[in-house]
Amino acid sequence: MKLIRTIALSGALLAPVTAALAQDQPAPSPYRTNLYVDGGITAGLAAVSVTGLYLVQQKHGLSDVELAALRKEDVPKIDRFSAGYYSESAQTASDFLCYGSMLVAPGLLVFNPAAKARYGQVAALYLETVLATDATFTMTVGNTYRYRPYLYGTEGGSGRSGKIATNSFFAGHTAHSATATFFAAKVFHDFNPGSRAEPYVWAAAAVVPAAVAYYRIQAGKHFLTDNLVGYTVGATMGIVVPQLHKTSRRTGLSVLPVQGLNVNGYAYSGLMLNKKL
Repeated sequence: MKLIRTIALSGALLAPVTAALAQDQPAPSPYRTNLYVDGGITAGLAAVSVTGLYLVQQKHGLSDVELAALRKEDVPKIDRFSAGYYSESAQTASDFLCYGSMLVAPGLLVFNPAAKARYGQVAALYLETVLATDATFTMTVGNTYRYRPYLYGTEGGSGRSGKIATNSFFAGHTAHSATATFFAAKVFHDFNPGSRAEPYVWAAAAVVPAAVAYYRIQAGKHFLTDNLVGYTVGATMGIVVPQLHKTSRRTGLSVLPVQGLNVNGYAYSGLMLNKKL
């Protein structure tokens, strides 16, 4: 299942940790993590993902009557062009790109000296980021019925009546690939601010999940809008989760609780954002 493959791929990234820890003076990390806090969050996200997978398993497929009633005209115009698409070779290509990028993109960070010195932290943060995407994905798919594009054609075999045929929204392959590539680009940026390689790193981060989305459409697995949402979710998680762990020393941004009384005698409380210029 997707969650198991996700954890397996993420776990493979922990292999270089021993070598990274062997360095005497690791470079300062732009991130602040806590074993107990982040470990608890990661475990919680895993639990949500498992719950989502359970909901997916409780879904039901379409009957022959329901399949016969499907009409391309019922698909929104923006998605209608791909209704009926089906390609096993495109599906294979999307699988290769998705799972390959989930391993290779963050794995390449081990070749960056600054990131390599903190690779244990980076790998743990990556697992948390991927699980954030996975939790969002599984809970959405588990509670949403949208028929895959290939159902509007004649191909698909036994998969036409299976519950997986209702998992079109949103595109999980695209979301997970975008999570991996944008996470890698974000981490590279944070460890190497001002690097001349940044434009190329961000370009690669954007292109790879776009290619995954293209092949998912050609395979008849997802509509265009499914992929747009998946891309957005994945890219957002890949950038935002590391950003939330940035240290104020690197960002110049701090958050402080404030409370008091205004001139009218009313109590107030909130958060104060302080940005160093």
